[in-house]
Amino acid sequence: MSSGVKQMGSQKFESGHQDVVHDVTMDYYGKRIATCSADRTIKLFGLNASDTPTLLASLTGHEGPVWQVAWAHPKFGSILASCSYDRRVIIWQEGQQENAWSQLQVFKEHEASVNSVSWAPHELGLCLACGSSDGSITVFTRREDESWDKTKIDQAHQVGVTAVSWAPASAPGSLVGQPSDPIQKLVSGGCDNTAKVWKFYNGSWKLDCFPPLQMHTDWVRDVAWAPNLGLPKSTIASCSQDGKVAIWTQGKEGDKWEGKILNDFKTPVWRVSWSLTGNILAVADGNNNVTLWKEAVDGEWNQVKELFLWFEAISQGMVSED
Repeated sequence: MSSGVKQMGSQKFESGHQDVVHDVTMDYYGKRIATCSADRTIKLFGLNASDTPTLLASLTGHEGPVWQVAWAHPKFGSILASCSYDRRVIIWQEGQQENAWSQLQVFKEHEASVNSVSWAPHELGLCLACGSSDGSITVFTRREDESWDKTKIDQAHQVGVTAVSWAPASAPGSLVGQPSDPIQKLVSGGCDNTAKVWKFYNGSWKLDCFPPLQMHTDWVRDVAWAPNLGLPKSTIASCSQDGKVAIWTQGKEGDKWEGKILNDFKTPVWRVSWSLTGNILAVADGNNNVTLWKEAVDGEWNQVKELFLWFEAISQGMVSED
């Protein structure tokens, strides 16, 4: 497993973690990186164009391996969410003094490992979805008085939720401007080998895909809903322990989701992530490779670049193995 040395393009740096690094994520402006590890800590690094990333802070508070970290939109300040095998989600906030972080909120709503956290589009407010091995998804939304509302999807995936990702707040094809009625949807992946789309209306979350999205034959390890700015359709990527990445598309609201296999990597695929424009997909697999894929005019997906990264944080164990 990883020794704690991470590579950023052609640049390596020592993370300082004492065990496997499970997630690495960059903030909105690309100025800071957050890492989390089986050593129960979260580390924050500052990025400089020419210098090695500098350790800014080390956050402690979890009592088990930390699986994932996620930055909130900067309109809410410097806020980071983390989830852990200890069943907890912690919201961290940077204080007025730079690099002085504290626990803003600790959620203890789940009965098993919390494997994934994802912030909603900023148009929906400060809103966090959490997926757990107990099979449920919890969505926390901060109110104006700084208390938190909670909604829950019980038995979203009965044998465990591995990943959650929010839909864009605007409908496909939207170009500019803030939507007057933001869309509240998310996609989840689970140990039942499926991905599921959920929509919030009339005060609760409802399944919004019939049947669930199923092309995988093993656990779905990650899901990612693509940005759709100017694009005429909704697109979701899912990846699995079975080695395959699937691309799901929906033409308009209410249409059936259509799926196709992007590629069979012949090794477990741990993570999928879209570019900001929603037209390039990064795939991290169990051979420590990250590949980039783009859809051609004929609808076929082609590899556009390959990055050989000694980056086990992404290609090994991004989600709980339990």
